[in-house]
Amino acid sequence: MGRVDRGSSPQPAHVPVLLERCVGLLAPALTGPDDVVVDCTLGLGGHAEALLRDTPARLVGLDRDPEALFRSGARLEAYGSRVTLVHAVYDALPGVLADLGIGRVQGILFDLGVSSLQLDEVARGFAYAQDAPLDMRMDPTTGPSAADVVNGYDGKALARVLKDYGDERFASRIADAIVRERVRDPFTHTARLAELVRTSIPAATRRTGGHPAKRTFQALRIEVNDELGVLRRALPSALDALSVGGRIVVMSYQSLEDKIVKTELVRRSTSDVPVDLPFVPEGSQPELTLLVRGSEKATAAEVLANPRAQSVRLRAAERARDAA
Repeated sequence: MGRVDRGSSPQPAHVPVLLERCVGLLAPALTGPDDVVVDCTLGLGGHAEALLRDTPARLVGLDRDPEALFRSGARLEAYGSRVTLVHAVYDALPGVLADLGIGRVQGILFDLGVSSLQLDEVARGFAYAQDAPLDMRMDPTTGPSAADVVNGYDGKALARVLKDYGDERFASRIADAIVRERVRDPFTHTARLAELVRTSIPAATRRTGGHPAKRTFQALRIEVNDELGVLRRALPSALDALSVGGRIVVMSYQSLEDKIVKTELVRRSTSDVPVDLPFVPEGSQPELTLLVRGSEKATAAEVLANPRAQSVRLRAAERARDAA
């Protein structure tokens, strides 16, 4: 990880998901210039810009994608020393804060999944609708690509990835087809893989549920970027970094992510005192207070204006006390 110099790039066209709701939930904890809010998934900086505009807090922005940091740096340049951008995966948050000399923070935002930048730049290989190199790395400077996974995993490992991360009913059929075809010619581009997935799925099934390759591409992206592992490591340490009265907002876009978030927030917002005890002893109160009942979805109006909000699930909490 390392700090990133600000670049000079045109302001991106970008519609942040649930922007007003995120700012509204975080702003009550960000009341002074010494308060710190961490955007753990900076992307193109839309949420960060709104937080800087509407609160007096300092912002620490993390992203594993160097191009995202370059573009958001230009977008946030006007806020000067209130902004620190760091090239890091968000499970590195404890080390980032330690390097910056920051103990506790008052706000944390996670906007999980693939970013608008990564989806819109065809060459990154995240989309199945257009041909591109089979990459899918959120940080294209490091780590194995989707091509490495597709060409290197054995059939059982591939099927596990497709089943566990894509909920793909035909995972074994697709994996077997990949193994057969890669012997003839290794996979290097998205179009060939998408077509193979399409032909591996029964015709009757292909008629519903969107593009047949959607689940396979989601599964490969999650595997390549270790998205669920990163989230499992990052969320507890992020909650530990919150000061009392500090708030966290997490937006998830698929059920595997949301389950991890729900489990951790519910665990920390539930007292372990027996339900028949007439009072909760001092020090046994839950660490967190949930700010949202269940998970919130985007309104129909927002989805119409920003289709990428269709699958969002927002959860939020406030730290009520320090852990024992």
